[in-house]
Amino acid sequence: QVQLVESGGGLVQAGGSLRLSCAASGRALSLMAMAWFRQAPGKEREFVAGISRNGGYTDYKDSVKGRFTISRDDTKNTLYLQMNSLKPEDAAVYICAADANLFTSADNLFTSADGGAGAMDYWGKGTLVTVSS
Repeated sequence: QVQLVESGGGLVQAGGSLRLSCAASGRALSLMAMAWFRQAPGKEREFVAGISRNGGYTDYKDSVKGRFTISRDDTKNTLYLQMNSLKPEDAAVYICAADANLFTSADNLFTSADGGAGAMDYWGKGTLVTVSS
């Protein structure tokens, strides 16, 4: 059974930075396309960033491009999200997710209407990011 555990959330001032981590167990990270989603209170869950199995393809929500960077360290079985220049509207619970389908095309996955949420096989419980203005 695959487990995903996020960490690194917290309170930060606007303009600050945070680095989120998602530790995977039960399956090699290299076998899964990975993504970060977020959900703010009263809002729907939304795609933030995604990365292909080999790390060669990444995609981002338009509003975070140039500020957030998704990366993976398969030797540590860990996914990361570096978030810089944080804004109050970035505040949310950030959730990592994994697609274990070896036939997934990452570019089709993350550019779909739901950012690939419907295809994800495993989800973490999330880590809270709060941004003060």
